[in-house]
Amino acid sequence: MSGQTKQPFAWHGALERNITLLGVFAFIAVLFGGIIEIAPLFWIDNTIEKVKGVRPYTPLEQAGRDIYIREGCYLCHSQMIRPFRDETERYGHYSLAAESMYDHPFQWGSERTGPDLARVGGKYSDAWHVQHLTAPRSVVPESIMPNYAFLAKNELKVPDIQAEIKTLSLTGVPYTKEDLAKAAADLKAQADPNADSADLIKRYPKAQARDFDGDPKKLSEMDALIAYLQVLGTMVDTESAAAQEHLAKEKGR
Repeated sequence: MSGQTKQPFAWHGALERNITLLGVFAFIAVLFGGIIEIAPLFWIDNTIEKVKGVRPYTPLEQAGRDIYIREGCYLCHSQMIRPFRDETERYGHYSLAAESMYDHPFQWGSERTGPDLARVGGKYSDAWHVQHLTAPRSVVPESIMPNYAFLAKNELKVPDIQAEIKTLSLTGVPYTKEDLAKAAADLKAQADPNADSADLIKRYPKAQARDFDGDPKKLSEMDALIAYLQVLGTMVDTESAAAQEHLAKEKGR
């Protein structure tokens, strides 16, 4: 065959050898891709499809969540069940994005020294949680979790729960004016077995109101943490949510 065959992308070699041209074209590629990815977000109200049942945390649950973060529980426990068979069979229905929409910050995590806690609510009794937090190895012999017996001794002290709830509302968490006004009272009422919690449960559906730590005379950090653990994964009817998600996919085809 006479002559030389012309290479179809000969210009590409010249581009690779010229760092200035390569930089310019790389910038254009990134800019174009970024516009395609980011621009549509300005025309939609929310990237998370709302799921029935998801609500803001009660003041006591939020206080428990703060203790959960303070003690570094998220370093060993994730709160996101991946959509894989081995995970769903062990932990339950995979996590939905909407379940974390009011979490600031979310607790998805990536480390599982201990089990995932996304659906731990209602799995164990309050007494089990008290014993587990007090002396982990008494209920799970292989556990390497530290003892948290001091939580039952520590009185729950929240400097200004109303201010915290108000701050969360500024980030988009839909607390009402009534929720803000009653935040301090709600904090105490949820763990007081003698309090009238009907209004609290009306404003926070599926909220569990009772003494959590076994000592009804004292509002402890243990009360708050267990209240938080017991609500995880209980807000959403996962079977209905799965059916709703399947229906949305079918409509999108």
